[in-house]
Amino acid sequence: MDRKQRFQRGYLSIFLSYYRPHLSLFILDMCCALGIALVDLAFPYASRIALNQLLPQNLYGAFFAVMAVLLLAYALRAGMNFVVTYWGHMMGVRIEADIRRDLFAHMQSLSFSFYDQNRTGQLMSRATNDLFEITELAHHGPEDLFISVITLVGAFCLMLSIQWRLALVVFAVIPVFVVFTIIQRRRMVKASVQVKQNMAGINGQLESSISGMRTAKAFANEAQENEKFRTTNNQFKGAKRDYYKAMAGYMAGLEFTLPVMNVLTIAAGGYFIMQGQMDFVDLVTFSLYISTFLTPVRKLAAFVEQFLNGMAGFKRFVELMRVEPAVQDAPDAAVMPPAKGDILVDDVSFSYKPGEEVLEHISLHIPAGETVAVVGPSGGGKSTLCQLIPRFYDVTEGRILVDGLDVRAVTQQSLRQNIGIVQQDVFLFAGTILENIRYGRPDATDEEVFEAARRAEIYEDIMEMPQGFQTYVGERGVMLSGGQKQRVSIARIFLKNPAILILDEATSALDSVTEARIQNAFDELAKGRTTLIIAHRLSTIRNAHRILVVDEHRIVEQGNHEELLAAGGEYAQLYNAQKSVSV
Repeated sequence: MDRKQRFQRGYLSIFLSYYRPHLSLFILDMCCALGIALVDLAFPYASRIALNQLLPQNLYGAFFAVMAVLLLAYALRAGMNFVVTYWGHMMGVRIEADIRRDLFAHMQSLSFSFYDQNRTGQLMSRATNDLFEITELAHHGPEDLFISVITLVGAFCLMLSIQWRLALVVFAVIPVFVVFTIIQRRRMVKASVQVKQNMAGINGQLESSISGMRTAKAFANEAQENEKFRTTNNQFKGAKRDYYKAMAGYMAGLEFTLPVMNVLTIAAGGYFIMQGQMDFVDLVTFSLYISTFLTPVRKLAAFVEQFLNGMAGFKRFVELMRVEPAVQDAPDAAVMPPAKGDILVDDVSFSYKPGEEVLEHISLHIPAGETVAVVGPSGGGKSTLCQLIPRFYDVTEGRILVDGLDVRAVTQQSLRQNIGIVQQDVFLFAGTILENIRYGRPDATDEEVFEAARRAEIYEDIMEMPQGFQTYVGERGVMLSGGQKQRVSIARIFLKNPAILILDEATSALDSVTEARIQNAFDELAKGRTTLIIAHRLSTIRNAHRILVVDEHRIVEQGNHEELLAAGGEYAQLYNAQKSVSV
């Protein structure tokens, strides 16, 4: 059964499937839970035998033997409690790890369009808070339910054998409790789901605020950020208030129902003693059993809350797992061989939303080894065109071929292994410089990493740092300058050594001096590769073999620098405008 089929089943069926790899541990946990329940049931019955038979008949040896057995039973019970507490929790942790593994693997498979529409903080909430609730349910849920049912059924049967009339009176309260629980459960389910949604909102707001902390301080907008967070936080408080109000009503009803059972036991038991239908020892035994099954009743009540929280989180997990990637490998997708770099864009149209075209009927051929620059006003579709080649999005119409192969006919992984991308906003992972460069090819040796750094003209800078290649770059590379981050990203591409290179406004955020230095690295990187350059600064693309001007979702001009200037069209206007601003 594949992932898609697995997650189309019912929620409970999917939940139980996570126990299968840990079945032996689950059986051990349940056996120990059964032992605990049996010991709890044995004590009142053994006490009744001792009080009714052993002591009145002066069987003191047998009495103390029974007490010794009970003592040993409780010692065994303590050992089983250890197993339940330790190994039961470890089973829950392993299930949580399996769920998180599946969630992360699925999130890795989702397309760019998914992340365009979902906030990081909300996804983090699903991977942390929701999974914690699921873990608690995975461990405590079956165990508490099993112990409670065994204890209640066992106690009821034993009480029936002692005095069936009194047993029926006591257990008449149970249906009332069940109906009350069902009614309150509906309120708690609705409130619990709302709490989860609001918690995800808080995490999303928090993630956004922390990521934008420098911007907030630069604009002195801390008060505005506090207000936004206060609004989200108040929504969370409101959802929690509704949840706890429902829970308080449930617990109040529970705390009324359980003591009523004690009162009923004494009242009805006293009546049956007056009628000569039972004795004081039986009444004491009943009282002990009432105490015995009050604990499982409380556990059942806690299980209701646990089940609601856990299943609310699990439903959100399953909903995410049911999201299908917008871009998927074809069932018969082939592994793309090492590419030469010939690209054909054949009558391609694309839209992010139906009816809102971003590209319309684009046709373009880029021979292997050619450098093509793409320019034009913002929003014209330059970056989108280049994102279609590695298949971050699928074309709406037409096709894109690399070395004669439709990009939809090969696996995404093999396609992207042949393409290197350097973006304006360089993302570096929180780690060392060595780790970030090696990300281009994880199996590369240290010497290969050093050579890539030399070719990217960052080696000398790194060696001047206190820890050299082991220097920690900070969150998103905050410890490095813009130029250093860009050259680290270039070193990654040198290490990857792809046949196709896409430079997406890679120098637009840098000053002219740094840009000139990095341009040398780009020129070296582009040698022998098919290169697409998206650029705003037209001075950086004068040496491109061909320049495309994209505007109004189409290619409106193409040619080399001199040809486009001579044509006096849109490129010439852009170039002259930038030149006059520069002057």
